[in-house]
Amino acid sequence: MARGIFITFEGGEGAGKSSQIRTLAATLRENGRDVLVTREPGGSPGAEAVRHVLLSGAAEPFGPSMEALLFAAARSDHVEQVIRPAVKRGKIVLCDRFMDSSRVYQGVTGNLDADFMRSLEEVAINGMTPDLTIVLDLDPEEGLRRATARRGDGSADRFEKETIDIHRRRREAFLDIARAEPQRCVVVDAAQAPKKVAAQIALAVSDLLHRRRLSVEEAGAA
Repeated sequence: MARGIFITFEGGEGAGKSSQIRTLAATLRENGRDVLVTREPGGSPGAEAVRHVLLSGAAEPFGPSMEALLFAAARSDHVEQVIRPAVKRGKIVLCDRFMDSSRVYQGVTGNLDADFMRSLEEVAINGMTPDLTIVLDLDPEEGLRRATARRGDGSADRFEKETIDIHRRRREAFLDIARAEPQRCVVVDAAQAPKKVAAQIALAVSDLLHRRRLSVEEAGAA
């Protein structure tokens, strides 16, 4: 069975990751693809147990290092219990946030040591690097406005409630990652109409699938 594909979605609060993942999943399924949609923190029973601790802010008093460790533990379980088995079975896995969010939220705006973060990431993902990462880029003020409208009367989570300056730093950090890894990352302007955003995402995924098909054909001819 051919190896599947692992695609992650990244970006600031309110950028539309979840809705765009749903749209892409529906399109891929209409074209006969076997798709698994998942998320972080969470995605597996063990990781979901950690999700509440992280998003509720219960771990915040212990500092960014503890949060980073909890994210890494949840990610490791998610990778080994859900993502890797699905990719091995040939599925297309779409994940709402992954390693880049830890790089940005705990590494950059949490001011954690880069070597510490690299070591955590290496253990947590254990070689499960995304084939494609879609970075949905949006002005933080607009993103927070959307996030507020989305949750209605609900309270802001651990990360939404932080200052606008922190959200701006996160936006730049995601763009820095995309610039450093252009072979993996595609930046999409999330301020556009949702249909335009979806079309650009579909084009990036189509290109990946085309390159994967050519690679398989070349390997078969060798």
